[in-house]
Amino acid sequence: MPGTPKTFTLNSDTEIPAVGFGTYLISNEDAKAAISAALAAGYRHIDTASGYHNEETVGAGIKQGMEAEGMSRKDLFVTAKLWPGNPAWGDAPKTRAQTIAECDASLQRLGLDYVDLYLIHAPYGGDMRLEQWRALLDLQAQGKAHSIGVSNFNETHLEEISAAGLPLPDANQIELHPWSQKPDLLAYMARHNIAPIAYSSLVPLSTWRSTPGQDSAKTDAMKAEDTVFKAMAEKYGVSEAQLLLRWGVQNGYAVLPKSLNPNRMRQNIDLFSFQIDDADMALMATMDRGDGVAWATGDPSK
Repeated sequence: MPGTPKTFTLNSDTEIPAVGFGTYLISNEDAKAAISAALAAGYRHIDTASGYHNEETVGAGIKQGMEAEGMSRKDLFVTAKLWPGNPAWGDAPKTRAQTIAECDASLQRLGLDYVDLYLIHAPYGGDMRLEQWRALLDLQAQGKAHSIGVSNFNETHLEEISAAGLPLPDANQIELHPWSQKPDLLAYMARHNIAPIAYSSLVPLSTWRSTPGQDSAKTDAMKAEDTVFKAMAEKYGVSEAQLLLRWGVQNGYAVLPKSLNPNRMRQNIDLFSFQIDDADMALMATMDRGDGVAWATGDPSK
């Protein structure tokens, strides 16, 4: 639709595609074919992480898909993430040197010379958080990451970077959907030119984790409310997933849908042929329930 950008600005040199392809929970058996199919469907942003344990097969899919589509490296945006460690799991936070080494390892596994965006996956670094951020600044200076950012950071974590006199992240990848809208955090990020990237956009789907044993994150009130999105999607002649993803893009967030079904892949990237009207956007703005269901950053002092 006119006025809806297909990319968002990260910094003076980098634009991020508004729709990316997420790779969380894609198995190594499926990743190569899925990534190749996603590129064939028109995706030009692949989001992965060392913590997903599939970088090698994601990299193989990138290589196969780029060759099949006649793409050069500059045609594709790749996001990777540092697993920072988590003392609560007996996993020591990575030092500055270890952070750089881990990015190098990710690049090797992906078969790439650089990533377009490198993120600290979570604020679990404790006393090493700033050292990890300094390492990302080093990686950007070395050209190994064109943009750098964080994921699951709250305002306290971002203020820690600012208070140290360091440049703030280009982006913060966080859970965003009508049930978790984070207005205060987003306002802070807007004041400091930190781009929001949304994950778990599809939590409000009426079919999300509806399999017995997988739906514990949803309250009964949430399950009752999710029918609103089904009806709203029917109004626009789109899928529920398209509606929720369009909500993110229309609010200015890059989104990261994932599917192994080529038809759904194409559907999930088709977000620019319709627009949610003002009345429905206003209704969705009233649905915020605060914290999300997919991740908790815990005590910011740790």
